[in-house]
Amino acid sequence: MRYLTSFMGTLLATVLPLFPLQAAPLQPVPAAQAGHATQATLLGAAWAKDRVVAVGDHGMVLLSDDQGKSFRQANSVPLSSPLNGVSFVDDKQGWAVGHWGAILSTSDGGDSWQIQRLSSEEDRPLFAVHFFNARQGVAVGLWSLVLTTDDGGRTWAEQTVQAPPGSSRADLNLMGLFADGHGRLYATAEQGQVLRSEDKGKSWSYLDTGYEGTLWSGAVLADGSLLVGGQRGTLLHGTAEGKDFRRLPLESKSSVTSIAVSGPQVLVVGLDGLMVRSSDGGQSFQEQLSADGVSLTAVLLNGGGAPVLFSRRGVVPAED
Repeated sequence: MRYLTSFMGTLLATVLPLFPLQAAPLQPVPAAQAGHATQATLLGAAWAKDRVVAVGDHGMVLLSDDQGKSFRQANSVPLSSPLNGVSFVDDKQGWAVGHWGAILSTSDGGDSWQIQRLSSEEDRPLFAVHFFNARQGVAVGLWSLVLTTDDGGRTWAEQTVQAPPGSSRADLNLMGLFADGHGRLYATAEQGQVLRSEDKGKSWSYLDTGYEGTLWSGAVLADGSLLVGGQRGTLLHGTAEGKDFRRLPLESKSSVTSIAVSGPQVLVVGLDGLMVRSSDGGQSFQEQLSADGVSLTAVLLNGGGAPVLFSRRGVVPAED
């Protein structure tokens, strides 16, 4: 029997539970209300207009209505398994994905959630989700799993992904999703692959980055060019057409986990407290490590350009 270690558990070098791919059918257990909720490992975050919504281990969902200064736990989450990614299209409608192929939806800004999809016979995790609008969305995960919806998640269809160049089958783990302003969607993956879809996830092509390790995250910069990050301090910059990727030099060998962009402001974060900033749209970067060295897992930039940070130890307190 094959076993899968939680993808973010491996990334964070911390031991999360092992989930058997073939197991007894999952019986959904709601996430518990916890006094230490803000200290749970958090794996993804998104803006629901002015609200911050973060998701993570044990089905944790945290909400902030003051730009990340304080957080409270969501009232009702029907699963206690890890949630890896989250996406909102406005202040009310959002989706989260995680283990057991789970897709949850909310219509009240993240206060309460409902199950849209759950694969109770097989733990094939979903790692990222992106919605273009209230109807069209994409979720990706283990072994090139791609799911799309055109009805707001009431139904999901699995899409066939062609094998990458030089391979006989498509079995890469798809780790992250990000989109540009023209409807193109990108997925970061293993073996240095970035996949691009121009039809909202129905079909995909591969971009050659020249890298062979795992890429965890990516973003589109203000000029339309691409920035992707991955293992061992890898940060790659490519053109808007997905060509001519070049490696940006970092002193740190800590893996990049998340990238946030707000106009000319860019913030890249990673393991061991890695923080790489740019205030000129990615033309130049300044690298630093946080004082406590905690592994950072997700980042957002608020309206003022200040970071909202999340880590394997939960919410990172906002700077004064």
